[in-house]
Amino acid sequence: MKGTFWIGYVASRYVSRGRRNSPSLVFSLLGIATGVLALIVIIAVMNGFQLGFIESILEISSYHLRLEGPGSGNAELSAAISSLPEVLSVLPFEEIDVLLRGKDSNIGGALVRGVPVDALALDPGLASKLNMEAGFFDLHDPFAIVLGAELARRLYIVVGDELNLLSISGGIGDEANRLFTVSGIFRSGFYEYDLGWAFINIETAAELRRETAAPVLGIKLKNRWQDQRAMDVIGKTISGTSDFSLTSWRDYNRSFFGALRTEKLMMFILVGLIFIVVGLNIFQAQRRIVLERKEEIGLLRALGASNTAVRLIFVWDGFIVGLAGAVLGLVPGLLIASHIPAFFSFLEGIVNFFLSVINIISGWNAGGEEFAVFSPRIFYIKEIPSRVIPLEAILIFLFGFFSALLAAWFASGKVSGTKPAEVLRYEL
Repeated sequence: MKGTFWIGYVASRYVSRGRRNSPSLVFSLLGIATGVLALIVIIAVMNGFQLGFIESILEISSYHLRLEGPGSGNAELSAAISSLPEVLSVLPFEEIDVLLRGKDSNIGGALVRGVPVDALALDPGLASKLNMEAGFFDLHDPFAIVLGAELARRLYIVVGDELNLLSISGGIGDEANRLFTVSGIFRSGFYEYDLGWAFINIETAAELRRETAAPVLGIKLKNRWQDQRAMDVIGKTISGTSDFSLTSWRDYNRSFFGALRTEKLMMFILVGLIFIVVGLNIFQAQRRIVLERKEEIGLLRALGASNTAVRLIFVWDGFIVGLAGAVLGLVPGLLIASHIPAFFSFLEGIVNFFLSVINIISGWNAGGEEFAVFSPRIFYIKEIPSRVIPLEAILIFLFGFFSALLAAWFASGKVSGTKPAEVLRYEL
């Protein structure tokens, strides 16, 4: 037998059609499709939460690079770094720990960050993450303050109210205790910042500090993954001027980001076990088929087909199952992952419908709120985030496809042990 066309022809006519109504084929297809769909949706939701946290940390708190040292508040140095092609923005800031006293003597601790009055113009990334619920991000008044939404709620403060700010790291006496007016209330979506952060004028923050340390330069890069290259370029720019400390976002948040990466990897592995179970199912089904088709295999071998050629006939079956199952899981998986809020609203609608029917039939009225997968009363989110990363979706698709293909390849190894003479001797 010459050529390879006959392999696909025989496989499609003989193996695949022969298993068209096979329960093992249906379960294999559904298993791979379910695994691909579940993994894409779960990883997309996990990406939504994790990337939301990471972006909030990088855009609001740690920045991509932090430059500290004597003279870091120099305007010429900031301008020189801002002009570098790798740099997106540079924002000087000061941080102080304070106690805030609001209405009815409610007290709350907070980290106050002093920034320039044009901070949102200097740092568009910060502006994108601070959603002003009330008032404006206005720090032109030296004693204006912008509070996180949860901190304002804790202190029973609204825009226009006054509060006392006591600097823990500031001077002693009247300089450490100032009266501020709330000019705005923001919500970042990150609970830690909304509960424990506030912004004031950078010049006022410098006065409240006991130390005379220079402000920190928060540097945003056009590509945060090229932080090492940017550090080398910035290092050359500031070399010989003073002793500076330049820290990357990877080092500054190493423990937190490492925990997120481990969490995602473990979830990937746990959900990916579905493919192992499906692969074992395909392996057992293919082994049974090889034994059932022993006579036909002997006939093909007698006609001159090689072990590899006959083996590929059965591998073709795994190829079809893997490809079809992965596609059946990929398409709805991407569709659901791209419309997670609508999908969960649909599920919640179905659950609430059946609950209402049960309540009507039983005559029992539970009252209260309707069922919600992620209730805002419990979880600090307004809607479920989702991010589909194309490379991860492709990787999940390949996992599902190759789990079936490899299972079929190993199961068809029995073909090499089939001897035409022994098989055909019992048929004659």
